[in-house]
Formats: sequence, structure tokens, C-alpha cells
Amino acid sequence: MRSRIAPLLACAVAIALVGMPLAGCGSSDEGESRPAPAASEFPAAKGRTLTQLAQLPEAKLVVAPAGQVVDVGVNRLAFGVFDLGGEQVDDADIALYFAHGPDGPAQGPFPARVESLKTPAAFRAKTTSEDPGAATSVYVVPDLKIKQRGELAMLAVVRRDGKLEATRPPSLVAGKFEDIPGVGDMAPRIHTPTVGEVADISEIDTRIPPDSMHDVDFADVLGKKPILLVFATPQLCQTRVCGPVVDIEEEVKSRVGDQAAFIHMEVYNDNEIPKGVRPQLRAFNLETEPWAFVVGRDGRVTARFEGAFGAEELTQAVEAAIEQPAS
Repeated sequence: MRSRIAPLLACAVAIALVGMPLAGCGSSDEGESRPAPAASEFPAAKGRTLTQLAQLPEAKLVVAPAGQVVDVGVNRLAFGVFDLGGEQVDDADIALYFAHGPDGPAQGPFPARVESLKTPAAFRAKTTSEDPGAATSVYVVPDLKIKQRGELAMLAVVRRDGKLEATRPPSLVAGKFEDIPGVGDMAPRIHTPTVGEVADISEIDTRIPPDSMHDVDFADVLGKKPILLVFATPQLCQTRVCGPVVDIEEEVKSRVGDQAAFIHMEVYNDNEIPKGVRPQLRAFNLETEPWAFVVGRDGRVTARFEGAFGAEELTQAVEAAIEQPAS
């Protein structure tokens, strides 16, 4: 595993695609959740290739996948949308199309809903509120079905003012990261440091102020109660997503209470990027961040999220684990 974890969503990916400096990244003031548009608003694939479907005006947007991991089976695929100046776009109607390889028959459309990354002020850290480029939303296709391993080419079709435009996001590789625990797999038993083990909580939490999710050790509660484990580094994140998702974890904790254990795990040894990633991430075979894993009472993963996620979908996943009967 690389010592410096791969960047994820938002600005780092999008700006790299449009060739602009990271400092140019910003965000909209909206960040509101919205349901997916109807599939009927987009062209049916009808066995055509992505190239054939892409015969539309070019969209002046960058569509950047929020992660790298796609498995054979049903996937949640998240992505960010930016204009060519690097500003986040929260209000686009978008559907994705996929194909196995550049010339394979296309599948789709898969309309994307928009999940807000904003939280009430009580859960919003200084790390987030003082970052003008903090991510405000993420687009989500919740039920992408992948049938085989290999290159997964993509096309994004945007509907604006009744007109369709298209852009090509970078391809992903299905089945490339099979060592990351998936739904149904046993979660690795890792030790997560707690406040009682350190002289200063800043040793294990870069958030300002520190969050409240360092009271229990993952190893002590694994197999005993549901757990939400989030790997993220609010100050050192290279994508401006980690701060918002830790805020969201705090919000979900306030909703759920002590029915589940909530743990935030930092990414880098001694919170210094040159020292490489912590052993807990290596145990989960992670190469991107942030990640969230929901683990049931039986110690098995019940849901996982790579990249950004909203409070509603995270709450639903944790509540589903709570309602799961004990084995």
C-alpha cells in the first residue's frame, strides 16, 4: 500500500481533470438533498455504445467519481460535479451510463440523486465551516449492478433547460479492490485509540474541535453491538470531504444515541502525511479516504461507503444494523 493515501472525490480529482490549481476549488451555497430525476428524461441505452450515446453537445462540467472501488454485484457509486472553474455544482440533473470496456453495449440510464453534506451548526466543526472549499454535496447512484470484472467505462448525460449534454468521466476497474471488506464479510478486529490512552486528544483527532467518537475501542465492541466506523482526517484530507463526513457522523450519532458505537479513526501515523497511513487502514486494505463501515452485532459489515455520504443514507444504514436480529 502506498504511504500517502490516494486522493478521493472533490477538488483534487476534478481540478486535475481540468488542469487548474487546487486553490481554485470552491463550493456552492446550496448543498440541498434532491431525489433523482426520472429515467425517462434521459435516452434509453437500447444496446448502443457509449460513443453512440455521447453524440450530444459537450457538457461544460467535470464529473469526478468519488472513489475507485467497484465490485461485481450491486454498488453505490458516488461522484462530484464541478464547473470548468472548479466550483462545485449542486443542482444538475444527471444520469450515468456504463459499459464493460470502451466498445461494449451501454447500460443505463442510472439517474443520480443529490445528497447534502451540510449539517446543522451544532455538528459543524471549525475545520469545515472555515474551509471555503469544503464539499457541500455528492451525487449518488445507489444500485449500479456490475456483472463482470474489468474496465468500467462511463458516460454522464446532463439535462439542462430541457436540453441534453454529455461528458465522459474517467473509467473505473471492477473487481480491482476485492480485499476491502464488503457487505457480509467479517470486519477485521482492529484497535482504535481512545481518549484514555493519549495525553492530548489531538494525537488521535485532527478535527477542530475534536469530535466525541473516541470513547470506545473497535476491538472491544466488535461482535457485541452495531458500529459505525469512519476513516477520515478532517485537517489533512486532500479532497475537502473528510471534515463534512465526520460532522455527518456526529449528527447521526445524535440521532441514534447509544444503540450503536460511533468511532472516528484518523488516517496518518502521528497525523503526519510523510509517516504513512495508520495500521488500521492497512488492516482494511484501504487506498482512498474517507470510508465508512457499518458493522452489525455479529461482526459482519452491513454497509460501506467510499467517499462522501449524506446524513440520511448513513442514518438508514446504521438503523438497519440496529434492527438486525442478533444471531
